[in-house]
Amino acid sequence: MPTLISQPTRIAAAGNKPKLIDEYIGRVNSKTSAASVAHMRSPSGWIEAGQTPEFDEFTIVLKGTLRVEHKEGVLDVSAGQAVIAHAGEWVRYSTPNEGGAEYIAVCLPAFSMERVHRDE
Repeated sequence: MPTLISQPTRIAAAGNKPKLIDEYIGRVNSKTSAASVAHMRSPSGWIEAGQTPEFDEFTIVLKGTLRVEHKEGVLDVSAGQAVIAHAGEWVRYSTPNEGGAEYIAVCLPAFSMERVHRDE
């Protein structure tokens, strides 16, 4: 039988400014470890510490621009575009532009603090 997810769980976010994370599927809301799906809304000027996660992260930007720094440069991912951050690669996310960004993030396996490996 399919499982209805009636509402997300609001998750505390890392970074220098408040960011909204609503987890629909994942370790917290649905007790799912295979994948996580979250709706993110980050303000202009938000930045989080770099990370080298043990999971792939697939991100679809709905509004604004998400900046993805990586070892070889920077990608600005705009509304209507997507980006894949591969497991084991260092990345740092931010939303430097006016208006911030709204996006959907899918992690395989599901996001966890033990597997994200954020910089100090």
